[in-house]
Amino acid sequence: MDANLRAGIAIFNAGGYHGAHDAWEEHWLDLEQGTDDELFLHGLIQFTAAVYHARNRNWSGATGLATSGREYLDSLPDTYRGVDVGAVRSYLARLARDPELIERRRPLALTLDGDRIQLSELQFEGTCIAAHVLAEERAENYPEEEAVIEQAIEYARADLEKTNSAIVPLLFDYVREPESRGIIVQRLGEHVQRRKNREADVSGLFEPRE
Repeated sequence: MDANLRAGIAIFNAGGYHGAHDAWEEHWLDLEQGTDDELFLHGLIQFTAAVYHARNRNWSGATGLATSGREYLDSLPDTYRGVDVGAVRSYLARLARDPELIERRRPLALTLDGDRIQLSELQFEGTCIAAHVLAEERAENYPEEEAVIEQAIEYARADLEKTNSAIVPLLFDYVREPESRGIIVQRLGEHVQRRKNREADVSGLFEPRE
């Protein structure tokens, strides 16, 4: 859960108010309803949704989600899994009363153990999660990008113990350098295709031949 939590926080703090929930949702769906972890992630997901709707001036959606998100977090201590839940609850209460607050100041930044986690701080697993979420978010405008990133993640996992992987550092760059994502995806696509070609070259070499 830690990698998912960190990735979602970093995506949110980078302005990914819609995408952040994708880093948490898959893990949340596997949790038993009503447990502290389930309430925690459910509340964070509704928090990000409330912020997203407020920024799009859907005031009724924002206030409804702010209210329900706070309710999910009510039974948790002020700090849970390193997250300042008390600050999130307070912000949701303000947003429920005054959703136009979002137009006067930036949304609350999420912290983990007091640190405003950024995309540049994610380790390998969190970077893979963030890369998947970011590619999914960009799929409408860049439909081929998601497949490249998913294959790159698969190869990066296989390469993790290698010191000469070209794919692992590019995957980190994809997450950390938003202004360069287009060229990074192009380079990743080239490496992925070369890898596929090498795999095809040796495929079936040791199978019996007639």
